[in-house]
Amino acid sequence: MLTREDDIDVHALHRQGWTISAIARHLGKDRKTVRAYLNGRQAGVRKRTVVDHFEPFAAYVRQRLGDDPHLWASTLYDELLGLGYDRSYPSMTRAIRARGLRPACEACRPTKGRAVAVIDHPPGQETQWDWVDLPDPPEHWGWGKTAYLLVGALSHSGRWRGVLCESMEQPHLIDALDRVARALGGLTKDWRFDRMATVVSPGTGKVSASFAGVAKHYGVAVKPCPPRRGNRKGVVEKANHVAAQRFWRTVPDDATVEEAQALLDTWCATRGDVRMRATADGRATVATVAKTEPLAPMPAPYPAVLTAPRVVSAQALVSYRGNRYSVPPQLHGATVSVSARLGGTYLDIATAPAPGRASPLPTVIARHALAPPGAGATIRHDVHVTALEQAALAASTTARPHRSKQRLPPSAAARAHAATLRTRHAGHDQAEHVEAGVVDLSVYAAAAAGRNTLTPPPAEPVTPNPTKETNTP
Repeated sequence: MLTREDDIDVHALHRQGWTISAIARHLGKDRKTVRAYLNGRQAGVRKRTVVDHFEPFAAYVRQRLGDDPHLWASTLYDELLGLGYDRSYPSMTRAIRARGLRPACEACRPTKGRAVAVIDHPPGQETQWDWVDLPDPPEHWGWGKTAYLLVGALSHSGRWRGVLCESMEQPHLIDALDRVARALGGLTKDWRFDRMATVVSPGTGKVSASFAGVAKHYGVAVKPCPPRRGNRKGVVEKANHVAAQRFWRTVPDDATVEEAQALLDTWCATRGDVRMRATADGRATVATVAKTEPLAPMPAPYPAVLTAPRVVSAQALVSYRGNRYSVPPQLHGATVSVSARLGGTYLDIATAPAPGRASPLPTVIARHALAPPGAGATIRHDVHVTALEQAALAASTTARPHRSKQRLPPSAAARAHAATLRTRHAGHDQAEHVEAGVVDLSVYAAAAAGRNTLTPPPAEPVTPNPTKETNTP
């Protein structure tokens, strides 16, 4: 490639009569290069010799960023990897910037940075916890307009996991704490929370009595954040943002709760744990750093009772955590309550007490052995199967089905009703005929008064026009 100065010299020497060979010897370049620039090649522009691997994906990236200008580049990179993109993450971001594919958002300008304190997190010392509100879950989940994700992050290594929940009530919180801690590999010495009402008493700011038993069971110290100091748990706050952007935005509409949870677990293991962290010896992945943390083993789950409302299906089944359990067929369409003790082996399905009953407690109508979450099992009691079959047989009939082309003339009863209608109709027509035979002529006489067209109307007198002159003989 020639510089712009060499290009000017080539054209100047050529106009002076120098041959291409002489110009090439003078500049120390190849004759083919000199001839190419004399034929119109631009100086300072190198011809691209490599294949643009990003070009097949440019249209998809333009559409995704046009639909969602706030989509993270890392989230987009995850999608492109699934579509066959085999370049690095920096290559993708450079291509996006070079093509200007991300539209500007004037309403969301970046804020100025501020000073942040550096907090030391020794290995195995602290786990940070926080809830994430996830709007618009799939309608078939039956969770309403908002789902919830409890995120737990190891402060030292940055490793985090999350569990989807339909409520933020304390039993759901305890269940999610146990599941996340087991996914992280064990217990740290401290649990860091914000001032959530299920953990901290709003009036005193200290651990509530109901949650104190949970902390004692797991052998951890509860460390609430000071008021208006949410950055004290910045590790989990960052994980919350990542979960909302790189996980929740990509959950398909037809995914079940179990499929969405598996999608999150897979992402954390394949993408979240491979992030690089600065260490005393250099850099290492999050998974490598997490393996060095001294975590205490998990005890048995805290015996909290988890309760969730469910609607009975037409097959007299109740869905719970990816499995279906039978109830009496009379409860079709009714709302029941499913209760299960954490770490237990069975669940109870109960209904509200009937009106007028003195007992305020719900009535347990079925008890089933718990199936593994997400197993897709259908568990039925024999008595429920028998009752469902009897109900189905009682609703069925042995009569021959209706034939659309069968000849069915009017029956005797129908013919009797038809005769009554004909008699009534005939009497009504006769009465109208009698009334139509009597005509009152006074009405016509009054209407015709003053409308005689046979006698011409009297002539109006002619009034002379004073403005016209008359000629006299």
